[in-house]
Amino acid sequence: MDTIFALASAPGKAGVAVIRISGSLARTAAEKLAGRSLADRGMTLAMLHDLHGQQLDEVLVLSFTAPNSFTGENIVELQAHGSTAVVAAILRTLSCIQGLRLAEPGEFTRRALENGKLDLTQVEGLADLIDAETEAQRGQAQKVLAGDLGQLVERWRSDLIRAASLIEATIDFADEDIPTDVTPEVNKLLSGVQVDLERETAGVQIAERIRVGFEVAIIGAPNVGKSTLLNALAGRQAAITSEHAGTTRDVIEVRMDLAGLPVTLLDTAGIRESADEIESLGIALARKRGQAADMRVFLVENGDSTPALYQSGDLIVLSKADTRSNIVGAVSGLTGVGVDELIGQITSVLMDRTASVGLATRERHRDAMMSAQAALNSATKVLLQGPDAYDIAAEELRIGIRSLETLVGRIDVETLLDEIFASFCLGK
Repeated sequence: MDTIFALASAPGKAGVAVIRISGSLARTAAEKLAGRSLADRGMTLAMLHDLHGQQLDEVLVLSFTAPNSFTGENIVELQAHGSTAVVAAILRTLSCIQGLRLAEPGEFTRRALENGKLDLTQVEGLADLIDAETEAQRGQAQKVLAGDLGQLVERWRSDLIRAASLIEATIDFADEDIPTDVTPEVNKLLSGVQVDLERETAGVQIAERIRVGFEVAIIGAPNVGKSTLLNALAGRQAAITSEHAGTTRDVIEVRMDLAGLPVTLLDTAGIRESADEIESLGIALARKRGQAADMRVFLVENGDSTPALYQSGDLIVLSKADTRSNIVGAVSGLTGVGVDELIGQITSVLMDRTASVGLATRERHRDAMMSAQAALNSATKVLLQGPDAYDIAAEELRIGIRSLETLVGRIDVETLLDEIFASFCLGK
């Protein structure tokens, strides 16, 4: 394979820039720039020169010998001063060395996958960790990157292989001295995996919301104080406020971190009947986004009736607490009364939902687990037909095993790889 290189730290001016080189020529290239031999492993301080002998920068050289590196190949990392000119000069010099080329997005991580340093779920966990903005996202990504999901899948796979081997032994060696009725042990193994799969698939939706963020829509009639409340929650002037009804026409989004959970607050158009074509489009969009949101906060003048879009877990809050004598259950974006309490209520509802979260975080994981679950359900039903149907049950188990192997990237994942790695930066 080609030896690849790229800037592994963020582009732009910084105290330190890290340039990563991976492949069989990694140490050779670094020694060419340093003008001397480098240690197989460990750290070396060296002055780098271009191919014409001009000084580039004094850098710290870190060497990692295969297979004990991120990619499983020889890796050299150059920690240079974070000047854009220095980085450009080093990258330009590396590109002139025969056998080296600039890495494609995600190529370092792809090599780690191909060399068995990471499974596919860990690759996705690494991508999520890089993108993590909140504590909940960081914690979730770290679990996946640590291999927790892969280890769980391996345990399921081992149980299914054991179950399949018992069935096939009965088929192939019916005349030998082995138990003739293997169904109790097989059913126990299948039942354990099925329970785990049901739990994990049920938690995918919440796990995905932690990964990409929850949406909370603020809904109410025109001029009830939705935009003022959004500004108070955001701590800035995110939405235009006016005494005239119908000011908000589009959905305004504000990203927040609530107790480590990523939450996007949506300020929607006031819901009413309107003859104005543009306002009517805004109201239709408000209904659509409000219905699709993970949670709704209804801002109302009075709480006599339940709003039409209300779903279980939504909040109904009285508006304009600054104009009321009784402020219990009311909020005012203008004065801040009740705002902290409202944030606490939203956080509590969303935190309760995360209690069911598992290790699987993506729809791809859910699809693979659902496929495995369907195969196991079929196998369980077929086993009831007795030994004559054991060959069919064994095939269903093989289908389930292959589904789980797809989840961790052992088979049939080529069509996924380009899409997954395209989201990575060059140095990863």
